[in-house]
Amino acid sequence: MESCQRLCDGPLRRAAFLATTGGMQQLSQSPTDPAFVQDPYPFYARARAAGDLVWWEDYAMVAATSHAAVNAILRDRRFGRELPAELAHPVPERLTPFYAVEANSMLELEPPRHTRLRGLVVRAFTSARITAMTTDIDSLTVDLIAQFPDGPFDLLDHLARPLPVTVIARMLGVPETRTDDLLTWSNAMVGMYQARRTREMEGAAVAATLAFRDYLGDVFAQRRAAPRDDLLSQLLAAEQDGDRLSADELIATVILLLNAGHEATVHTLGNGVKALLETGQADVTQNAEVLPMLVEEILRHDPPLHLFTRYATEDIDLFGHRFQRGDQVACLLASANRDDAIYSDPDRFDPARPIITNASFGAGLHFCIGAPLARLELSRALPALFAACPELHLTDPPRYADIYHFHGLERLMVAR
Repeated sequence: MESCQRLCDGPLRRAAFLATTGGMQQLSQSPTDPAFVQDPYPFYARARAAGDLVWWEDYAMVAATSHAAVNAILRDRRFGRELPAELAHPVPERLTPFYAVEANSMLELEPPRHTRLRGLVVRAFTSARITAMTTDIDSLTVDLIAQFPDGPFDLLDHLARPLPVTVIARMLGVPETRTDDLLTWSNAMVGMYQARRTREMEGAAVAATLAFRDYLGDVFAQRRAAPRDDLLSQLLAAEQDGDRLSADELIATVILLLNAGHEATVHTLGNGVKALLETGQADVTQNAEVLPMLVEEILRHDPPLHLFTRYATEDIDLFGHRFQRGDQVACLLASANRDDAIYSDPDRFDPARPIITNASFGAGLHFCIGAPLARLELSRALPALFAACPELHLTDPPRYADIYHFHGLERLMVAR
């Protein structure tokens, strides 16, 4: 609903900003501009130079640019994902199915509902269950590499997309024969958060939501009748103080886990391989001591999600600006990751960079629950890829897709 609200009340927000700003700089940059799509980092550098907070004209909201500001807002409980109820706009009827699911997603909720939902999910989405996926990740990676074509091919289609969606499908217990549907539905639904969102994309997202919901309803019925040792069965059985997930909460939770469980990893794998090939540093993937640092550097240097929003839940003075209750702020995660106050020579891709916490998985209450799985997939897939294909090289210049506020490639053409 954020995009609709931005379009509806952008002029009002700008007027309020101009009336209250204490010298904050105003910057303009279309998120769909081709140059920005291919390289948003010069704009982020300009924004950081303008201050911890700037007014981003194109989004009609304050944007946090620095590592300090992004980290502070993500951790500050006076900012949340939910717009105060008295300020919310009605959802257009045509979008009701999509937002009915979002209304039960823990990503969009605050305590006490978020605390309850996350607590129940964590009981099923355990570190032991994630670690147990190592063998599956390894075997899937080997199988996918064995099927690489002899000539040039798109690494996204042949590895970066099928690997994470199959992993999360196996973990949940969703039939792998439906992974193509899962990808289609997921891609349509995340279109609701892209800067280039259109009525056609909204219609596709609603259709995907309905199809996803109906499919999961059938799967849940099967699991209730015959539980298995999978995450779906665990979620159905998860209980805390006599409380269980409702049917709507189950659907929203599984859609969130499926979408978030692969979407970001697709972009991260693609962006990471691109960086390794362009800088000629793929051999570091074979160094077990460097591998943890490499994974964090890939996440820091070119993350899959660049913007994440919060609402002020009360009047707040922060970094010289007075936020009013209901004000929305954009946390520029990728900008925080290039802050030279934290990272030395931040624009350089350095696989051996000492690990310093980055903003790619968020922070605070909504820190990504799937971060350990994403790190595991990267740490297993990258060494296997370059061990099997030491001569892997680019055959075409990589280009990023117009999908902001996500950040990933259209395709990654390579040969071995």
